[in-house]
Amino acid sequence: MIIGIPKALIYWKRTHFWEEFFKSLGFEVLFSPVTNREIVEMGVRIADPETCFATKVYWGHLLWLDGKCDLIFVPRLKANNEKLEYCPKFFALPDLAKILVKTPILTETFDERKEKIKKTLVKLGKKLNKNSKEIQKAITDAFLNEEKEKQKQKQRFFKKILSKKPKIVLISHPYNLYDVYVNLRTKEKLERLGTQPLLINEVPVPIKKEIKPEQSDIIDFHWEFGKEIIEKIQEIFKYDIMGGIEISSFQCGCDGVIKEFVEQEFKKKKIPFLYIILDEHTGEAGLQTRLEAFIDTLH
Repeated sequence: MIIGIPKALIYWKRTHFWEEFFKSLGFEVLFSPVTNREIVEMGVRIADPETCFATKVYWGHLLWLDGKCDLIFVPRLKANNEKLEYCPKFFALPDLAKILVKTPILTETFDERKEKIKKTLVKLGKKLNKNSKEIQKAITDAFLNEEKEKQKQKQRFFKKILSKKPKIVLISHPYNLYDVYVNLRTKEKLERLGTQPLLINEVPVPIKKEIKPEQSDIIDFHWEFGKEIIEKIQEIFKYDIMGGIEISSFQCGCDGVIKEFVEQEFKKKKIPFLYIILDEHTGEAGLQTRLEAFIDTLH
């Protein structure tokens, strides 16, 4: 059996976890290809005007997989292990996916306000007719593989920190930071301009003791991304950062709110900050000009 995974949006939340989980259960995994113009156009055609750019891209990847696999995996992400909610648009992805494609959708609701992720994974494994022993092994393999990748990511981060080039932190959701078609190769452009880009999600944050919201300096967001991004910004300020660039998908309601808090943090530190909104119409030339102008302000 082949399980398809759209390589967009929620895929980038746990890039190595799901592939290892399904392969350990004995299934073949088929990813959609890297984002390209055809995939974006497919997603744009079926999306309503209120849909954010990142979701349009996801629909394009979903449509590409239709008919090429036995099941398409579309989890319903609701809340993480800190009881913080994901973007509301993640909640409805499985329901909309069932309308948009003919291939059966494999899904399960991941809401850690109600149950631990391991319990939900057992439910998912049983939907695929696997026994408890097989599922437990797959869960262990997936978490171990994910932890190995996190350690590699940590090593890459500290290697970049040692660079003598001006360091620019790129702030966004991982699905904007890692999809080079979506972000128009922003990281590559910054490297060509002589800087060392740092991705905010790769910034390691020390494990802290549980602190009550009223005792913390961190803004009390109910979105998982909001809390994570503010915590990592506080950590990145401990290093020699020359500037910050936030990348947002057009029509992203969460980013519209969080951006104000992010910019405020950079202003407090008197570090230059640039906000970029991307959609299917954004041109590379305009982005290049804005990046060049921003880098000029650092000297």
